[in-house]
Amino acid sequence: MDYKKYIGITEDFPKKGISFKDISPLLRDSEAFHSCIDDLAKLAEEYKPDIICGPESRAFIFGSALAYKMGIGFVMARKAGKLPGVIYQITYQLEYGTATLAIPKNSFKPGQRVLLVDDLMATGGTFSALKELVSMAGGNPVGALTVINLKDLDGAKNCGLKCSTLLDL
Repeated sequence: MDYKKYIGITEDFPKKGISFKDISPLLRDSEAFHSCIDDLAKLAEEYKPDIICGPESRAFIFGSALAYKMGIGFVMARKAGKLPGVIYQITYQLEYGTATLAIPKNSFKPGQRVLLVDDLMATGGTFSALKELVSMAGGNPVGALTVINLKDLDGAKNCGLKCSTLLDL
């Protein structure tokens, strides 16, 4: 399927110089969304994941649907201050600021194969941080999977993981 026609683009959002990629049209179209999850599942097979992990918030949509399709679990990496109890936490640089992600300490069994999923790969910073966070919690990050890859930003090279994507923009 040609997913490009289901991605909206808004220039200079959330700040000047940033080109926002909107997945809303993809999610609104049941056929496109269903096809997207099926195609992500095909790409995910090569990683042989035991579980999927994705950062707040759009990864929750794709990651949980993919986990359901594959019959495995999903771990939410939440923003700072959103989780009670004992957590692992990491702060990292974004294209236009910083962010903090956290997961519960008991998110993974030791050595569990964890596929990292998000809607978009930009500079690779989120995936790099998520890789470190999963490792801190005892998981084994085996790859990164996205719907969109911003190829000019070289995130796939920078994140330190093998990466697969449905759409290069």
